[in-house]
Amino acid sequence: MAKLLAACVQMRTSVDIQENIEVCSHLVRAAAREGAQLVVTPEMTTLLDRRPGKLFEQAQSQDDDVAIPAFSALAHELDIDLVIGSIPIQVAPDKCAGRSFLFGKSGTILATYDKIHMFDVQLGEGEVYRESDRFRAGMESCVVEMEGYNLGLTICYDLRFPELYRSLAKHGADIITVPSSFTTVTGEAHWHVLLRARAIESGCFILAPAQHGHHADGRDTYGHTLIVDPWGRVIAERAEEPGVLLAELDLSLVANSRQRIPSLHHDRTYSLKRVVRK
Repeated sequence: MAKLLAACVQMRTSVDIQENIEVCSHLVRAAAREGAQLVVTPEMTTLLDRRPGKLFEQAQSQDDDVAIPAFSALAHELDIDLVIGSIPIQVAPDKCAGRSFLFGKSGTILATYDKIHMFDVQLGEGEVYRESDRFRAGMESCVVEMEGYNLGLTICYDLRFPELYRSLAKHGADIITVPSSFTTVTGEAHWHVLLRARAIESGCFILAPAQHGHHADGRDTYGHTLIVDPWGRVIAERAEEPGVLLAELDLSLVANSRQRIPSLHHDRTYSLKRVVRK
């Protein structure tokens, strides 16, 4: 496959799961009508609720989650590959996994990926996030062999760990998804530069669908859904509001970029010399 029409869905997920499924499905259908072959949605597509105790009132196991059969049927109906950026899947009485789902054109789950890196930060002025209080970190990275390309899966805060993206590229990824719900503070400061850096370092296309706006649980997200090519160029951006972002990916650029800058083959082992001032 030389070229692929890809789409990213930008959302403003609420605390109502059924509403979010309907809104997402509407946007995925719009992308499919434009000819998208691969569609990716943001982190926490089906539920965004950090109010104390509220997540576990609605989160379900993978077998019981109502969104999974809905999105499976949607992928099959539209004949697309569909990445649902993440769904909170309950894996213990007090823990969920932030889990990405890749549905193939048949509606089959081709792969899942649990977010590895937990967003435990204090941004100041009372803005504190302790993702590990409610979520269990994943332990495995993931590259999926698709029709004509390989797809690597990551989620949001993973973006700050370049070794993950380098590893995915070394294991064959041509495209890496980064579904996210960045805060406005971190998004304004770091979103664009981090995504461009990960594309350059890996020589991959980066698909980064985002959450945007003021959410029912009180948080504000940055938006700016991006598609970045392997040379680090932003080839499509949707700054604000829910909607669809499309771009044609020329997959030959992956090999071309890696040939021009073959840094994936230039790893060296080395020791660290620490000098203590006396």
